[in-house]
Parts: sequence; C-alpha cells; structure tokens
Amino acid sequence: MPRLRLVVAIVTVATVGGAGAGCSRPGGGDAQSTGRVVSIVERDFAIVAPTTLSAGDARFRVRNDGPDDHELIIVRVNGVLPVRHDGITLDEDALEDRTIGILEPVEPGTTHDLHVHLEPGKYELFCNMAGHFRGGMHVTVTVM
Repeated sequence: MPRLRLVVAIVTVATVGGAGAGCSRPGGGDAQSTGRVVSIVERDFAIVAPTTLSAGDARFRVRNDGPDDHELIIVRVNGVLPVRHDGITLDEDALEDRTIGILEPVEPGTTHDLHVHLEPGKYELFCNMAGHFRGGMHVTVTVM
C-alpha cells in the first residue's frame, strides 16, 4: 500500500470509527469542515455520482449498496491514468501527487463521509480493488 494511502486510510478509519465521518485530504484537512453533501453510491462495477460539481468544499457521502467491500479514490485527471503491470488496476503510486481523497474500506451496507476541497478541473472517482476499475467502477467528474 503506498505510504500516503496508508496514512490517509488510517486517518479515515480512525475518524470514521469514532465519529461516523472521515476526512481525507493529503497534506491535512479538517474533520469538521463544512461543505455541500454529494451523494455517491457504489455497487459492484458501478459508481453513481454527479458528473458536474461546483468548486469548493464538499462532503462526499458514500454508500455501498453492493455485496463486497469497495473503496473510493479521487484523483485529478491530468492525461491518461496509469495502469499497473497487472492490467486491471490503476497505479496508485504514480497517482499519489494527484490524489485528493481516499475512503477505504467501504463495507457492504455502510455509509461514510469523505471531506474534500475541489478546485476547477476534471477528477476521476474510482474503486481500485482487483478488477473493479476495469469492470466499470469509475466516473469522471467536472468541477467548475
């Protein structure tokens, strides 16, 4: 697990476990930050989310309606997303400097919050568990 992902996952798990809401912004973040709530639903091989959002603070409320664990990784899109040698998952190490939030795990039947700050641009929201990204578990979001 990349170092940043491990740190963010630990912060998220600690925050979610204790308060029901997680904060995950590389370089810091405030678990009490405010922002509009953006509903996101994950289920096997699909992420349902708005494709256009306004810039600023947001609280992604992520619900897992599938039978398996998922994760939500949010990265700024800057060209082609790099694929690992396995051909089925993205290279999270190569995306580390573009990652703005990670929420993992999102267990079946649970809902978790992830606080992020969105600058204008394009973002990819995805689950990178084995085969999930290639299976269609991703969505591109434009922030204006």
